[in-house]
Amino acid sequence: METKDTKATTNVSKKPAAKKKAGFTGIKSAWIILVLCLILAVLVYLFVLGNPNNFRGGDPNGHPINMLGTIYKGGVIVPVIWTQFFAVIVLTIERWLALKTAFGKMSLDKFVEQTKGFLNKNDLAGAKALCDKQGGSVANVVSATLTKYQEMEAAENLTKEQKVLAIQKSLDEATALEMPTLQMNLPILAVITTLGVLTGLLGTVVGMIRSFSALSAGGGTDSSALSQGISEALINTASGIATSWFALVFYNFFTNKIDHLTYGLDEVGFTVVSTFSATHK
Repeated sequence: METKDTKATTNVSKKPAAKKKAGFTGIKSAWIILVLCLILAVLVYLFVLGNPNNFRGGDPNGHPINMLGTIYKGGVIVPVIWTQFFAVIVLTIERWLALKTAFGKMSLDKFVEQTKGFLNKNDLAGAKALCDKQGGSVANVVSATLTKYQEMEAAENLTKEQKVLAIQKSLDEATALEMPTLQMNLPILAVITTLGVLTGLLGTVVGMIRSFSALSAGGGTDSSALSQGISEALINTASGIATSWFALVFYNFFTNKIDHLTYGLDEVGFTVVSTFSATHK
């Protein structure tokens, strides 16, 4: 017959371990970033690019005298492109800080190697202490898996295969909890890699249509006006390509970082499961 203390202990052991988090883990409301970037882009368009000093005679409707004025002539598409560009910058900083926290204090390779050393010596206390010191996503997953490891050592009514399966399940569940945090906001960067170029091309097409319409209405073939219009239109293409270039570079950079972290998780997880399987009957 179970006593109240025994039941209480059993209930506590069934509760999932709290997810340890420390430091910056990311911005969940990405739409706030996009809205703020849009506001910033509009302000830059109106007050920086549209500054009267950038145009002949101080008239924004006149001919630009520098690159800022030429960009302004790109029209309403310009703030859209710059919104994407600012979003790439902000999300790059946000993901860099989040992944820095996720990797923990020491290098991932060093942490994995030291953890494997503790496990090979069957020093679970040392491995958990290392996880607490390390912090980050990998340490969180390993710590949760080691907790289940200790629970399975104390379990007497399960077969070895059931214990190994329980440890593997704990590893998979802990990993599944961490992965969304690592990949958060990366889909936005992925979209901008394509959307930046398309928006730039849209601005170019609109600018070309406007230029040829103006020439047709004037009844002449003013090469100066045509070249000015083409120059203004191509600015949008250049801005869109630059935005997509940055988005693509940083998206692949962060994806590779996450793959490296995932590989570290798999390596340590395999070591935990293999150690239990080899040292228990």
